[in-house]
Amino acid sequence: MKTILKLSLVVLVAMSSVSTYAINGDFLLNVSKGNGKQISFSVNEIKKANVTITDKFHNVIYSEVASGKEGISKTYSLEEFPDGVYFLEVETNSKKVTHQIIIANEVSTLSRKSIAEVQKTDLKMKDQNIVTN
Repeated sequence: MKTILKLSLVVLVAMSSVSTYAINGDFLLNVSKGNGKQISFSVNEIKKANVTITDKFHNVIYSEVASGKEGISKTYSLEEFPDGVYFLEVETNSKKVTHQIIIANEVSTLSRKSIAEVQKTDLKMKDQNIVTN
């Protein structure tokens, strides 16, 4: 009986974490491991996004508008970057997600989990009141 209860609890926790992950995923940034000072990521079902790399003082080091037919897949070489902390920001019409990049000892690491995530909404002025869509 205890074994069945424990197994049920494990299945319940696994199912709830999968559900939470799916609910959060209208914009999913998949992080790939980089080789040396390279980072790679992909965004499914997004055709256009602003991609920015900033330093720890939020100075823009690199910026581009990335696009793809069924998603975006990018690899960046960070060979010219000195060791330090940087940030990768991917912004679409609906969301802005920030991931941390750490470069140390000729190796770059892109955080799998975002360190900041901002949902966007359309706001319009109507009769001096703010209305959301």
